[in-house]
Amino acid sequence: MYLRLSRRGQCQPTPRAEGPRQSHALRRRWVAGRLAAACALFVAVGGLEPVAAQAPLPIDADRTQVILLGTGSPFLDAAKVGASVAIVTGGVAYLVDIGPGAYLRTVEAAQRGVDALAWPTRLFLTHLHSDHVLDYADLLWALWWRREGQVTAYGPPGLAALTTGLHGAFAEDIRMRTEGSQPIVTRGYVPEVHEIDGTLRFEDERVRVIGFPVCHDSQAAYGYRFETADRVVVVSGDTTFCDSVVEHARGADILVHEIFSERGLARRTEDWQAYHRAAHSSPAQVARVANAVRPGTLVLYHQLYFGVSDAELVEEIREAGYDGPLVSGKDFDVF
Repeated sequence: MYLRLSRRGQCQPTPRAEGPRQSHALRRRWVAGRLAAACALFVAVGGLEPVAAQAPLPIDADRTQVILLGTGSPFLDAAKVGASVAIVTGGVAYLVDIGPGAYLRTVEAAQRGVDALAWPTRLFLTHLHSDHVLDYADLLWALWWRREGQVTAYGPPGLAALTTGLHGAFAEDIRMRTEGSQPIVTRGYVPEVHEIDGTLRFEDERVRVIGFPVCHDSQAAYGYRFETADRVVVVSGDTTFCDSVVEHARGADILVHEIFSERGLARRTEDWQAYHRAAHSSPAQVARVANAVRPGTLVLYHQLYFGVSDAELVEEIREAGYDGPLVSGKDFDVF
């Protein structure tokens, strides 16, 4: 016999299909008993219980806050999803990047008290590498037929083509919903797209944003500086040491900067070492930037550990000569 789980969470026998008679009835009963016990244990330990709600995030509506939604790299890690940083001010969230897994982080943050992340509509992309943009599709298409606000996306050349490609990929979804009988609030899947040519300057009643070129291999890539009434926040994006980061990070209360471990990278092959030195920032380079601008807090994200721990990564920065406030960021850290 097989065992199935009833709607009441009880283990019940299910007859086998017709076939040759089994001769070892005692063994069958033993196996059935073991499976029943395992099923009962599954129910008892919470296999059917809802997951406990997470604690509310420490949100202060009266000040600008930075929420690390995703601090990961291309090396997938369920605890550190794709790169995404939210700057929340005046009840509105401004997202920098939306890598794989980051959209669900916005959902969880909203469930944990960050109302501004319930329907985020303002996105600033640093560059178009997949680990920074994969959840752009989720941002546009998740419940788009109920979204009342239009998504506005800023990013490097290629963003318009990416958006057009997504529209093509989801053309059948759009057709079925718009031609079907379900209520449609808006064409919420259609974003307002702005490609950056050189430098971006954006301003509304809550924030002033400057997008500036950074040095990420040969790719078009940007960092962002956010100026609000009470704070200056700078997000480096992916970059090796770059004078423009130093220029735009001066006066920052919070500098969110990428990093790789020098100790860890030494274990990689020479070709990968060459790439990372051309495209990403070593502890010595991050320390150089931080010592030049002296941010209120230096926050590391997009950490390329290559086998080292957060403590070792911080130690590498300290050994490089930076002694200011420093945090190696984790998903859902709030500053």
